[in-house]
Parts: sequence; C-alpha cells; structure tokens
Amino acid sequence: DDGKREVLGIATGISEAETFWMTFLRSLADRGLRGVKLVIADDHKGLQAAARRVFNATHQRCRVHWMRNARAHAHTKQRGAVAAMLKTIFAQEAKTEAEAQWAIVADALREKQDKLGRFMDASRDDVLAYMDFPKEHWGQMASTNPLERVNREIKRRSDVVGIFPNDDAIIRLVGAQMLETNDEW
Repeated sequence: DDGKREVLGIATGISEAETFWMTFLRSLADRGLRGVKLVIADDHKGLQAAARRVFNATHQRCRVHWMRNARAHAHTKQRGAVAAMLKTIFAQEAKTEAEAQWAIVADALREKQDKLGRFMDASRDDVLAYMDFPKEHWGQMASTNPLERVNREIKRRSDVVGIFPNDDAIIRLVGAQMLETNDEW
C-alpha cells in the first residue's frame, strides 16, 4: 500500500515454467503472503498462469519490454515515429484516457502495419494494468527495470564464481545480494 518494495523469497529451478512458479508462489502463500493484486513481469506465460492460480493476481506486462517488442513489429525506418506514437498512450492521466489513446494509436498503426495493430490488440490489458492502482505507484509498477538491475548484478557476481557445486551455494550468493537489495529498497 505504501509503495515499498521488499524481497520476499528466492528459489532455484531448472526452468521458468509454470510448475516452478506454482511451487515458488505457493511457498510464499504458505508462509503467509496474502493480498497479492498485481504481478509485474515481461510476457512470461508460466508466471502469469501461476500468479493467477495461486493469488488470482492481475498481470502487468513490463512496459519497457513491451515497447521494445512493439517497435520490432514496425519497419526499421518507422520505429522512431512508432515509439513516439506509443508514448502518447502512457502520457495519459487516467486509464480511460490511456485506453482511448491506445485505440487511436492502434487504429492508426493498423492501417500500414496490421501485425503491430494485432500485437497491440492482444496486449492492451496486460500493459495498462498498472493504471488500476494509485497513480503515485505507477512509476514503480509499469516496468521490471528495477528487477532487471538486480538480475544484472546477480549475473555479474555469478560469472565471477563460474560453476556452483549445488543449489545451496547459489542461494548463499543470491541471498546475500537479495539482502543487500532489500536494504537499499
């Protein structure tokens, strides 16, 4: 409610499939986590499905990654103009205004780039989900960028180690990074 971020847990797994996420999220629920309303991720089907099943939570697709994916659907020479048009959606003050602007932009792009229009039609609800929450939290909810920075630091430190003998060794290194991150947040 106050917009504060907190590290809730860490786990290792062989993949990021729904089964891994179900196990991880259920472990958080078993420890008492309740009231999860929004899960922020890229277009990650396994996490989306698990979050919906365990917490009945809405999915917020990372706006930064979505913009990158949307631009990839545009012709190379038009990517700058497409990005400028898409940014007008996120400049709106309310979700209803953003949805209206989304429709205008999607229709305009669909005329010359049908694939991009279809991409927008399929992703609108996931990309604008953060707008159902208090505006003062939007900056923290629209993107996975803070988590991406944490992941880059974990990767940097893991690359130094190279090979881990077991999961406990991974948990020790990543756990130390997560404690540091939690203190910063």
